[in-house]
Amino acid sequence: MAIEAVLLDYCQTLVDSSDGFRAAEKLIQEKIFEDLALTDWEEFLEDYRRIRKQAHEKLVLSREAIWQEVYWYYCREPHRQDLQRWESEYWLQVSTTTVIFPETSRVLEALAAKYKLALITNADARTSSAKEQIDHYPQLKAFFDVIVLAGKDDVPAKPDPAAFIPCLEALGVRPDQAVYVGDDWRIDICGARGAGIQPIWIQHHTVPRTFPDVETSTPIITSLDPLLDLDRVLGR
Repeated sequence: MAIEAVLLDYCQTLVDSSDGFRAAEKLIQEKIFEDLALTDWEEFLEDYRRIRKQAHEKLVLSREAIWQEVYWYYCREPHRQDLQRWESEYWLQVSTTTVIFPETSRVLEALAAKYKLALITNADARTSSAKEQIDHYPQLKAFFDVIVLAGKDDVPAKPDPAAFIPCLEALGVRPDQAVYVGDDWRIDICGARGAGIQPIWIQHHTVPRTFPDVETSTPIITSLDPLLDLDRVLGR
Protein backbone atom coordinates (compact mmCIF):
# COMPACT_ATOMS: atom_id res chain seq x y z
CA MET A 1 0.00 0.00 0.00
CA ALA A 2 1.37 3.42 -0.97
CA ILE A 3 2.19 5.79 1.87
CA GLU A 4 0.06 8.93 1.78
CA ALA A 5 0.82 10.51 5.16
CA VAL A 6 3.82 11.05 7.40
CA LEU A 7 3.05 11.55 11.10
CA LEU A 8 5.76 12.87 13.39
CA ASP A 9 6.49 13.42 17.05
CA TYR A 10 7.87 16.81 18.14
CA CYS A 11 10.53 16.80 20.88
CA GLN A 12 13.70 14.90 19.99
CA THR A 13 12.23 14.17 16.56
CA LEU A 14 11.98 17.61 14.95
CA VAL A 15 13.64 19.67 17.65
CA ASP A 16 16.33 19.05 20.26
CA SER A 17 15.16 19.92 23.78
CA SER A 18 17.64 17.69 25.61
CA ASP A 19 19.77 20.51 27.03
CA GLY A 20 16.64 22.39 28.05
CA PHE A 21 15.15 19.43 29.88
CA ARG A 22 18.40 18.74 31.71
CA ALA A 23 18.73 22.38 32.77
CA ALA A 24 15.06 22.63 33.76
CA GLU A 25 15.21 19.43 35.81
CA LYS A 26 18.32 20.61 37.66
CA LEU A 27 16.71 24.00 38.34
CA ILE A 28 13.63 22.47 39.96
CA GLN A 29 15.53 19.74 41.77
CA GLU A 30 17.61 22.39 43.48
CA LYS A 31 14.50 24.38 44.44
CA ILE A 32 12.77 21.35 45.95
CA PHE A 33 15.94 20.18 47.73
CA GLU A 34 16.36 23.61 49.32
CA ASP A 35 12.70 23.91 50.25
CA LEU A 36 12.70 20.49 51.89
CA ALA A 37 15.84 21.50 53.85
CA LEU A 38 17.53 18.19 53.01
CA THR A 39 21.24 17.50 53.41
CA ASP A 40 22.00 14.46 51.25
CA TRP A 41 21.85 15.61 47.61
CA GLU A 42 22.67 12.20 46.08
CA GLU A 43 19.99 10.43 48.10
CA PHE A 44 17.47 13.08 47.12
CA LEU A 45 18.36 12.71 43.42
CA GLU A 46 17.91 8.95 43.65
CA ASP A 47 14.46 9.38 45.22
CA TYR A 48 13.47 12.13 42.80
CA ARG A 49 14.46 10.12 39.72
CA ARG A 50 12.68 7.01 40.96
CA ILE A 51 9.45 8.95 41.56
CA ARG A 52 9.75 10.65 38.16
CA LYS A 53 10.30 7.32 36.43
CA GLN A 54 7.28 5.78 38.13
CA ALA A 55 5.18 8.78 37.07
CA HIS A 56 6.33 8.51 33.46
CA GLU A 57 5.49 4.81 33.41
CA LYS A 58 1.96 5.75 34.47
CA LEU A 59 1.85 8.45 31.75
CA VAL A 60 1.68 11.25 34.30
CA LEU A 61 2.64 14.24 32.13
CA SER A 62 2.21 17.02 34.68
CA ARG A 63 5.46 18.16 36.25
CA GLU A 64 3.46 19.71 39.06
CA ALA A 65 1.94 16.30 39.86
CA ILE A 66 5.38 14.65 39.86
CA TRP A 67 6.84 17.25 42.20
CA GLN A 68 3.84 16.89 44.49
CA GLU A 69 4.63 13.18 44.75
CA VAL A 70 8.20 14.05 45.73
CA TYR A 71 6.95 16.26 48.55
CA TRP A 72 4.53 13.59 49.73
CA TYR A 73 7.33 11.03 49.77
CA TYR A 74 9.08 13.29 52.28
CA CYS A 75 5.83 13.73 54.24
CA ARG A 76 5.50 17.37 53.27
CA GLU A 77 2.65 19.25 51.65
CA PRO A 78 3.91 21.57 48.89
CA HIS A 79 2.68 25.10 48.32
CA ARG A 80 0.57 24.88 45.19
CA GLN A 81 1.55 28.36 44.03
CA ASP A 82 5.22 27.39 44.20
CA LEU A 83 4.65 24.31 42.04
CA GLN A 84 2.69 26.30 39.50
CA ARG A 85 5.37 28.98 39.33
CA TRP A 86 8.11 26.37 39.02
CA GLU A 87 6.28 24.61 36.20
CA SER A 88 6.14 27.89 34.28
CA GLU A 89 9.87 28.39 34.89
CA TYR A 90 10.52 24.79 33.85
CA TRP A 91 8.82 25.09 30.46
CA LEU A 92 10.32 28.51 29.84
CA GLN A 93 13.77 26.96 30.34
CA VAL A 94 12.93 24.13 27.94
CA SER A 95 11.47 26.45 25.33
CA THR A 96 14.30 28.97 25.32
CA THR A 97 16.98 26.30 24.90
CA THR A 98 15.17 24.14 22.31
CA VAL A 99 16.75 24.17 18.86
CA ILE A 100 15.53 22.82 15.53
CA PHE A 101 17.56 19.93 14.16
CA PRO A 102 19.61 21.26 11.23
CA GLU A 103 17.76 19.22 8.59
CA THR A 104 14.21 19.59 9.95
CA SER A 105 12.89 22.49 7.85
CA ARG A 106 14.43 21.21 4.64
CA VAL A 107 13.08 17.68 5.11
CA LEU A 108 9.59 18.84 6.12
CA GLU A 109 9.40 21.08 3.07
CA ALA A 110 10.28 18.17 0.79
CA LEU A 111 7.89 15.78 2.54
CA ALA A 112 5.03 18.29 2.40
CA ALA A 113 5.30 18.31 -1.38
CA LYS A 114 4.65 14.54 -1.52
CA TYR A 115 2.66 13.58 1.58
CA LYS A 116 0.09 14.78 4.04
CA LEU A 117 1.91 15.77 7.22
CA ALA A 118 0.72 15.60 10.81
CA LEU A 119 2.19 16.21 14.24
CA ILE A 120 1.20 14.10 17.26
CA THR A 121 2.79 15.02 20.57
CA ASN A 122 1.84 14.32 24.16
CA ALA A 123 0.62 17.24 26.23
CA ASP A 124 -0.34 17.87 29.84
CA ALA A 125 -4.08 18.52 29.99
CA ARG A 126 -3.56 21.10 32.75
CA THR A 127 -1.06 23.35 30.94
CA SER A 128 -0.52 24.91 27.52
CA SER A 129 3.21 24.09 27.49
CA ALA A 130 3.12 21.74 24.48
CA LYS A 131 1.14 24.20 22.36
CA GLU A 132 3.46 27.03 23.35
CA GLN A 133 6.51 24.98 22.36
CA ILE A 134 5.04 24.28 18.93
CA ASP A 135 3.90 27.88 18.50
CA HIS A 136 7.50 28.94 19.22
CA TYR A 137 8.42 27.71 15.73
CA PRO A 138 5.67 28.88 13.35
CA GLN A 139 7.87 28.00 10.38
CA LEU A 140 7.55 24.33 11.38
CA LYS A 141 3.90 24.51 12.34
CA ALA A 142 3.02 25.73 8.85
CA PHE A 143 4.07 22.43 7.26
CA PHE A 144 1.42 20.37 9.07
CA ASP A 145 -2.09 19.65 7.88
CA VAL A 146 -3.08 18.36 11.34
CA ILE A 147 -1.65 18.87 14.84
CA VAL A 148 -2.83 16.62 17.67
CA LEU A 149 -2.01 17.33 21.31
CA ALA A 150 -2.51 13.88 22.79
CA GLY A 151 -3.62 14.08 26.40
CA LYS A 152 -5.86 17.10 25.84
CA ASP A 153 -9.44 17.62 24.62
CA ASP A 154 -10.51 14.02 25.30
CA VAL A 155 -7.66 12.57 23.21
CA PRO A 156 -5.69 10.04 25.28
CA ALA A 157 -1.93 10.35 25.56
CA LYS A 158 0.41 8.14 23.55
CA PRO A 159 1.07 5.19 23.61
CA ASP A 160 -2.69 4.64 23.67
CA PRO A 161 -3.51 3.68 20.06
CA ALA A 162 -6.57 5.93 20.28
CA ALA A 163 -4.21 8.93 20.36
CA PHE A 164 -3.44 8.34 16.69
CA ILE A 165 -7.00 7.79 15.43
CA PRO A 166 -8.18 11.46 15.33
CA CYS A 167 -5.14 12.31 13.26
CA LEU A 168 -5.77 9.56 10.72
CA GLU A 169 -9.43 10.53 10.48
CA ALA A 170 -8.61 14.21 9.96
CA LEU A 171 -6.13 13.32 7.20
CA GLY A 172 -8.54 10.88 5.59
CA VAL A 173 -6.06 7.99 5.53
CA ARG A 174 -6.01 4.44 6.86
CA PRO A 175 -3.32 3.22 9.28
CA ASP A 176 -1.61 1.23 6.52
CA GLN A 177 -1.30 4.42 4.46
CA ALA A 178 0.75 6.24 7.09
CA VAL A 179 4.09 6.08 8.88
CA TYR A 180 4.87 7.56 12.28
CA VAL A 181 8.30 8.91 13.19
CA GLY A 182 9.21 9.21 16.86
CA ASP A 183 12.07 8.86 19.31
CA ASP A 184 10.52 7.07 22.29
CA TRP A 185 10.31 3.27 22.10
CA ARG A 186 7.29 2.77 24.34
CA ILE A 187 5.34 5.95 23.68
CA ASP A 188 5.99 6.41 19.97
CA ILE A 189 7.06 3.13 18.43
CA CYS A 190 4.85 0.76 20.41
CA GLY A 191 1.99 3.26 20.34
CA ALA A 192 2.05 3.63 16.56
CA ARG A 193 2.34 -0.10 16.02
CA GLY A 194 -0.64 -0.65 18.30
CA ALA A 195 -2.65 1.69 16.08
CA GLY A 196 -1.66 -0.29 12.99
CA ILE A 197 0.75 2.40 11.75
CA GLN A 198 4.25 1.58 10.52
CA PRO A 199 6.66 3.24 12.97
CA ILE A 200 10.09 4.65 12.18
CA TRP A 201 12.39 5.04 15.16
CA ILE A 202 14.57 8.13 15.10
CA GLN A 203 17.70 8.04 17.26
CA HIS A 204 19.20 11.36 16.30
CA HIS A 205 22.98 11.24 16.09
CA THR A 206 23.39 14.70 17.64
CA VAL A 207 21.63 13.77 20.89
CA PRO A 208 23.72 11.91 23.52
CA ARG A 209 21.23 9.38 24.83
CA THR A 210 20.89 5.71 25.68
CA PHE A 211 18.03 4.07 23.81
CA PRO A 212 16.39 0.81 24.94
CA ASP A 213 18.25 -2.27 23.75
CA VAL A 214 15.41 -4.14 22.06
CA GLU A 215 15.19 -6.55 19.17
CA THR A 216 12.95 -4.97 16.55
CA SER A 217 12.24 -4.94 12.85
CA THR A 218 11.29 -1.27 13.10
CA PRO A 219 13.38 0.89 10.75
CA ILE A 220 15.89 3.04 12.65
CA ILE A 221 17.18 6.37 11.34
CA THR A 222 19.73 8.71 12.88
CA SER A 223 18.49 11.91 11.25
CA LEU A 224 15.40 13.02 9.34
CA ASP A 225 17.20 12.93 5.98
CA PRO A 226 16.43 9.25 5.19
CA LEU A 227 12.72 10.13 5.17
CA LEU A 228 13.33 11.76 1.79
CA ASP A 229 13.40 8.20 0.42
CA LEU A 230 10.66 6.47 2.38
CA ASP A 231 10.61 3.38 0.17
CA ARG A 232 14.25 2.75 1.00
CA VAL A 233 13.66 3.26 4.74
CA LEU A 234 10.77 0.80 4.60
CA GLY A 235 12.78 -1.72 2.57
CA ARG A 236 10.54 -1.55 -0.47
